[in-house]
Amino acid sequence: MMIAILLGYLAGSVPFAFLLARRAGVDVRVAGSGNVGAANVMRTTGTGAAVAAMALDMLKGAAAVVIAQLASGGAALAALTGAAAIVGHIYPVWLRFHGGKGVAVAAGVFGVLTPIATAIAAALFVLTVWSTRYVSLGSIAATVVLPPAAWLVGAPRVVVATASASAALILFRHRTNLGRLRAGTERRLGE
Repeated sequence: MMIAILLGYLAGSVPFAFLLARRAGVDVRVAGSGNVGAANVMRTTGTGAAVAAMALDMLKGAAAVVIAQLASGGAALAALTGAAAIVGHIYPVWLRFHGGKGVAVAAGVFGVLTPIATAIAAALFVLTVWSTRYVSLGSIAATVVLPPAAWLVGAPRVVVATASASAALILFRHRTNLGRLRAGTERRLGE
């Protein structure tokens, strides 16, 4: 069990956003917002690298869960391994624990664990970003709606609990965004 969780953390900690931006000569830890995630890659490096970073982050989250499921660990091990991938992305050992905010990895994790709830959260993300052009607000909205959506669609309790814990961590990582949204200083998509 512990090996699967450790592997989930290590998979999550692969800093795809950092690596893709670095290929373009940009260190996202100091450029743009300083966040090691797809939104900052889009600001600093371009849309192509950002889409690749988001897809790879989702893939590493999904892969961690699928590998745990193949190990016949049940829902609890799959959920814990997925949570470890999210933590690994946010606090990657390779970048001195300075990572992204975990939204794309969480989408990959819960896309496997509770696909209908994740589709609901993803739809809210797209609608929010489309109508406001705030990626952070879309991320926050999707994060908040995922645990109750998982509960409503009948996901196992351990998945709902993991979604709740992951949401708390992701919201904590968005605390500066929340402050800028309240102050009216948050940057919109394309700015």
